[in-house]
Amino acid sequence: MASLDRADPVIMGHILAQHRELHDLLVAARAALAVPPAPDRANVLGARRALCGLSDYLRRHFSQEECGGYLEESISRMPRLSPAVKVVLSEHPVLLGELDRLIATVAAADISPLAWQQAGRDFECFADHLTAHERNENAVVQEGYNEDLGLD
Repeated sequence: MASLDRADPVIMGHILAQHRELHDLLVAARAALAVPPAPDRANVLGARRALCGLSDYLRRHFSQEECGGYLEESISRMPRLSPAVKVVLSEHPVLLGELDRLIATVAAADISPLAWQQAGRDFECFADHLTAHERNENAVVQEGYNEDLGLD
């Protein structure tokens, strides 16, 4: 008989798969922005496509979290995690806003070399914020499920 204190391996596998996919999208966006300082149209379109793919993924990911799921389950297992979950959820619109501004910059038809370089720096700042967010989310889930995800 399975213990109620143990995490469902399907849930943990799903969380790990989401984090791998998110990591892959971040790597793809970083690579798309790491082209010469004066990008051509193909570079700009590739970066925009990578950033939009990341945005679409994050919107779905955040929507799933906001509609329940493992964060809500963490609270049901340990109600004291409620404030931490609220903080995690409150970061979603901030992160999406950051990414939307970056997409708008990259989507500009006449992006200058300076703006392109700034977009690369802005992406790294966004990636740092998103990584910190995911780290906080992992901490809540790990505590709620009493499970080490091995992601640190």
